[in-house]
Amino acid sequence: MTTTLPRKALLAITSYNGSFYADGTKTGLFYTEALHPYEALVNAGFEVDLASETGYYGIDEHSLAKDFLTEDDEKVLNDPNHEFNVKLNSQLHKASDLNPADYGLFFASAGHATLWDYPTARNLQHIAEDIYNRGGVVSAVCHGPAILPGIIDSTTGKSIIAGKAVTGFTTEGETMLDLLDIIKSANVSTIEEGAAEAGARYVAPPTPFADFSQVDGRVVTGANPASAKSTAVSAIEVFETL
Repeated sequence: MTTTLPRKALLAITSYNGSFYADGTKTGLFYTEALHPYEALVNAGFEVDLASETGYYGIDEHSLAKDFLTEDDEKVLNDPNHEFNVKLNSQLHKASDLNPADYGLFFASAGHATLWDYPTARNLQHIAEDIYNRGGVVSAVCHGPAILPGIIDSTTGKSIIAGKAVTGFTTEGETMLDLLDIIKSANVSTIEEGAAEAGARYVAPPTPFADFSQVDGRVVTGANPASAKSTAVSAIEVFETL
């Protein structure tokens, strides 16, 4: 691997935390979609910083349901002194305060909230652009690929996903969760729509909630919460080949 890329990752966190679900609860960070990549990166010897566009975040309340948490996840969630929770709750950076050159890998975690803030999160996008244009890896999972259309390849002037195969949460999945009408009424783009607008080729998982990731060059994407770890592992594998 080239020595010019630091073995340090930036894990992006959504800062949007508005009411979203039919029951009135809020969307925000989908907890395990940040925890699982964090664990994979740390286990691979990466130093990891967490950052959002504003320096703040809120949790997606549905992401804390037992359906989405393993026993190990619950142990971490309930331990305020766990290093992930410490970084998330007391060391979360504001993206504009960071030096992009410090990082060699970018990972965008998710939650439906990203549909609102990632497309215009220019400071997070700038860090990812810098990493990519220095030869690093840019990755995202589930709704995290909402950030990718706005990340520009300096050699083409187009999004880094233009002409590439990417995945992310399916429109079918939004329908299954009875959320598509809410997304449409909010006038935000689905992941499939954003990919198409950026000139990417969207690749769907076998089923909306199957563990599935896609690698195309130095862009690595994953489809849903079940794919958070495998997407990070794939991103690390790409990093190791650079």
